[in-house]
Amino acid sequence: MRWLVGWSSIAASFGTVGGAGAGGEGRTVHPVGSQLLWGDPDPLWAVGDWRPDEIRLIDAATTVGAPTTRLAVLGCCGATDEQLRVGLLSARGGALRHLTAWPGSYTVVVQIGRRITVAGDLAGARPVFHTPWAGGTAYATAALPLADLIEAQLDIGHLAALLACPETPEALGDGTPYEGVKRIPPGHALILREGSREITGYEPVASLAVAAPQADPVHAVEGVRDALVEAVRARLTAPRHAPETGPQDPGPVPGMGPADRRAARGRGPVPGIGADLSGGSASATLALLAAGLPGLPGTVLGHGTGAGERLLAVTFNDLTTRGDEDELARARAIAANPRLHHVVVPAGEEALPYADLSVENAVITDEPAPSLVVAERHRRRLAAGSADHLVGYGARQVLDAHPARLADLLMDRRRRDLMRPVAALTRAEGASAHSLFVPLAVYRAARRLARTSYRTGLETAAGLLPEANRYPAGLDATGRGSTPADASLAALTWSRPGPAARWLTGEALAQVAVRLQEAAIRPATAQRPGQARAGAALARAAAGHRILEQAADIRGQRLHAPFLDNQVVRAARALPESLRVQPGARAAILRRVLSGAGIHELPTGWGAPSLARSTEANRTGIRLALPELMDLFDAPLLADAGLIEARVVRKALRAAAAGEPLPLDGLADLASTELWLRRLMVRRGTCWTGTAAPRSRAVAGGVLPVARRSLQA
Repeated sequence: MRWLVGWSSIAASFGTVGGAGAGGEGRTVHPVGSQLLWGDPDPLWAVGDWRPDEIRLIDAATTVGAPTTRLAVLGCCGATDEQLRVGLLSARGGALRHLTAWPGSYTVVVQIGRRITVAGDLAGARPVFHTPWAGGTAYATAALPLADLIEAQLDIGHLAALLACPETPEALGDGTPYEGVKRIPPGHALILREGSREITGYEPVASLAVAAPQADPVHAVEGVRDALVEAVRARLTAPRHAPETGPQDPGPVPGMGPADRRAARGRGPVPGIGADLSGGSASATLALLAAGLPGLPGTVLGHGTGAGERLLAVTFNDLTTRGDEDELARARAIAANPRLHHVVVPAGEEALPYADLSVENAVITDEPAPSLVVAERHRRRLAAGSADHLVGYGARQVLDAHPARLADLLMDRRRRDLMRPVAALTRAEGASAHSLFVPLAVYRAARRLARTSYRTGLETAAGLLPEANRYPAGLDATGRGSTPADASLAALTWSRPGPAARWLTGEALAQVAVRLQEAAIRPATAQRPGQARAGAALARAAAGHRILEQAADIRGQRLHAPFLDNQVVRAARALPESLRVQPGARAAILRRVLSGAGIHELPTGWGAPSLARSTEANRTGIRLALPELMDLFDAPLLADAGLIEARVVRKALRAAAAGEPLPLDGLADLASTELWLRRLMVRRGTCWTGTAAPRSRAVAGGVLPVARRSLQA
């Protein structure tokens, strides 16, 4: 795990805890395995296996004795040194948006005198955390190091909200799983002045009273194309890195391919750049853009990945599920281009979800996320990839329209644009009596949401949340079925329970309901319901990708998700709502992106969804790992915290393994949170060292004492 950490103090020198002098000599507390980027009185460290080109420092102080004016960029940034210098000078005047407009995925820290500014990203894949400490404020891009620094305990209320309403920012607030450690929202920056802190947004806020002018669809898609090309180019122009190699390949082994042999030897990814090629539209778009097919404007030297270099395209082939043949055929058709080197990674039961539920010697992630139970599945695929690997995560949330966007269309009096998405939902229901009422039901739900105020919507959600655990199998936590129309109707609200809410205790749901009621009386959001719900879904997906990076981390490898870059997110926000809500909008947009880049020939079935196969893999994984899951929930820490009843969850796991229609995503939420808690409890050591370092790690007191205090409060 790679992160940066620093702090801002009230005093001019942090001599008692931070160090003496700018050189940092005499520091009594500092992160383990860190490199100092700049010293006292407001030091900054980079921790982890950062590459040399991933840390860039710019100092604009012109004379000796002038106020400190410097900038640090950590991550993959496509800006030149001159552009960074211009951005630093703009930030000195208070313009923060310039710091987030460069291609790539990165974190920016600016110091102007004693004022420090840390800018988060728009999606939430690179968050910023902060906590009061030693009379000032400490900040970091990871929550666990700050929790270690202040010896924080668990925030049981936040864990309850994370399980009950994972896509409701009002329930989660600015908290983290650790008491006292806060998170800044996406699209905001943390400003510190001698220990005091301020959180400010850097994106313009649209008016609710006047409809925003509709962008031309052609120009909007061209903007997405240019942003994606720049995002891919930022990765291509970065220096190549050769990961550490292990023992030599002993040669062919019966039943094992090259990827299996590499994984068995413990060897890292191959040098160069590669991409996922699942046959889906997002990953295939990135692979084709990176390969630099003829006609792509502005590629590096006109040859994409470089003269003579072929892009490694990796396809994961799950042998335990049925129906992957079409997806594999599409991937092979795309990879027929000579600039792509195609590798198929076959996987059986050993790569199913829940295949690795080990607690000892496991990777400790910053927070819990459903990706913990599929980390081994992704690790096997990524082990066959390259040192720099492109993935298509986030494309669905960035390009697709959330169902609540239908309410935004009604607020703009554009009822005609609802016809095609409503007709698609009706066709998805099939020929039944129920399908006749789908258009009216969707229109009424969208109109109700458009007319519901922010406060009323949250108060209604708070009143319904305690009932979320009383619905039978086959219905979600809102009492609806599992058809596409039911899912869309359930999403047409300001807030909805998550899939795991049906298994939480009444006390836990009541605690989250109180959070929603408190949020309802705060100043209302300036966003429309569709815009707000889409942003929350994107933040949830970006947080999951961030945890997946940590859980499936392979030394020497970097995962790149260009769809989560600031530049791509901004370009996608300019897409007209009428274009977003159309059926198959994401595949159509990406087809136009590739067409504008000179790529016209795409295989049949481009953009076909694969969620059914994902559900089948999850159910098979639960069935095969049922004994381990029963052991995991035999005496769960979540039950000690008062969030679940163990027997209820064990019954649900047995029912899911038997094929009952239960929300498998909710079981993944519960299993990953329990697994994260157990790994956190057996963790040894801390992120800090020195004579004034914390004496104990975070959550050293265990779960039960914290839960008792939380329930008493």
